Amino acid sequence: MRIEYGDIPGATFTAASGIDPVAAVSALAAADRFGEYVMYERPGEWVFAADPIGSVELDARELRIDWDGGVTAAPWEGRPAAVLDRALAGLELGGRNAYGWIGFEFCAWALGATGHIDPRMPLAHLMIPRLEVCIGTTGVRITGAAPHEADEIHEVIAAAQRAAPPSPRPADISIDPTAYRDRVAGAVDEIRGGRYQKVILSRKVDIPFVVDVPSTYRLGRARNTPARSFLLRLGGLEAAGFSPELVVAVDEGRMVTTEPLAGTRAFGRGTEIDRAARAELLGDPKEIVEHALSVQTSFAEIAEVAEPGTTAVSDFMAVRERGSVQHLASTVRGHLAPTRTPWDALEVLFPSVTASGIPKSAGVDAVFRLDHDPRGLYSGAVVTISPTGALEATLVLRAVYQTTGGAWLRAGAGIVAQSRPEREFEETCEKLSSIAPYVVEA
Repeated sequence: MRIEYGDIPGATFTAASGIDPVAAVSALAAADRFGEYVMYERPGEWVFAADPIGSVELDARELRIDWDGGVTAAPWEGRPAAVLDRALAGLELGGRNAYGWIGFEFCAWALGATGHIDPRMPLAHLMIPRLEVCIGTTGVRITGAAPHEADEIHEVIAAAQRAAPPSPRPADISIDPTAYRDRVAGAVDEIRGGRYQKVILSRKVDIPFVVDVPSTYRLGRARNTPARSFLLRLGGLEAAGFSPELVVAVDEGRMVTTEPLAGTRAFGRGTEIDRAARAELLGDPKEIVEHALSVQTSFAEIAEVAEPGTTAVSDFMAVRERGSVQHLASTVRGHLAPTRTPWDALEVLFPSVTASGIPKSAGVDAVFRLDHDPRGLYSGAVVTISPTGALEATLVLRAVYQTTGGAWLRAGAGIVAQSRPEREFEETCEKLSSIAPYVVEA
């Protein structure tokens, strides 16, 4: 291994191949040397962003900006996406990226559902890191670090390669204090009564011990096949998860992409059982209808912000394996119109149709009425924003959450007219099995 120190404030550490990036980023998070952090995995790359030099926080009442040694707080009006866009644009970021999370309740303003929102509800927390550690196929790149910090990071990563994986204390997902089956039955009645076509109802499973979130991420990532993954400690919230799909990505070329997943069967129970479940999934009218409705909605949403004629569907109804489940999946893309911003695209596509309902406004209203507990980060998004304006928001599912008040898991299922409460409960168990067996006690 060798370490190279660059001209910018920071360093570049180039390592030989063979690094386990999951062990490395889990160890950096657990080392507790670098303050708050967001770790984000995209295909072939893990980025550990830490020690914020500034932040933008939004709750239902005020916008708070911590930057350049000062903190400002003021009421806001309008829509949250535009508020965050303006706040970031007003900071001299010096080419730095921003990372953070957006809660489900962020959608209430665009969808006319603010009457359901607690005034103290956090909506978003973004941070601008001083330090970034990027681990990819070419090695490890460190920016924003002093030489002695690069040495420390080198030591943490090297030690992580020798550390044995942690042992889990699996969470009990069979308990149902939120009367999930009854809530599903109530939603089916509303759907058959014509109030909406689909809603995603979820259930929360409390964990009766303190969780080691970085170790849970390390153990769970080895058993999952996510589209993206994340690990964070920011603003009093810890979370780790294995996201099955993008809410939205807007790349440097202004191409907008979303990946609706709807339709689920268990996976990982043996080759023959998995093959049979796949065939059942592809032939189940309820699952096909649920997926087609989601794709139709995603297409209409991207068309709203895209140049006319550029919106298209690819990989329609492919089967994608995501840890303990397999889903029907499609990809929808369009080229962002010149008058629209990446934050406009996020606002239109958020929350994901596969985590809210159809029509989205009525589905979100049903979520607020029937989902038993406020969602917060669950079915929200972890976001990354580049200095060039590229934006990516990955759906927060298959995750563990923790605050000073406790730790929990959460999962949901898409409810349509053909839904059966017992099957929908079973589906939540299948999804919770992507994370529940790998929870590590602190």
